[in-house]
Amino acid sequence: MAIRELLEDALKEPSIGSTARFRWHATSVGIAALWSDKEAPPSPPYEMALKEGLEVGLDLSREEREFHQIESGLVLLFHS
Repeated sequence: MAIRELLEDALKEPSIGSTARFRWHATSVGIAALWSDKEAPPSPPYEMALKEGLEVGLDLSREEREFHQIESGLVLLFHS
């Protein structure tokens, strides 16, 4: 199964938290931050995600990061 399909499936499950600009999900491939703000960011907003992740108890500063544009929207993926 492709990573995009895994993310789409995981985002159908309840989130583990929400912040001003993201909905947070625990997935089999890492922590996914789904962009929920109305305006799309000009580039992947990793710094915003790191800051807002702390609000839901997630210190993602040492994790690898990547982004995916899927049907649900922009997803920042943090993984080890």
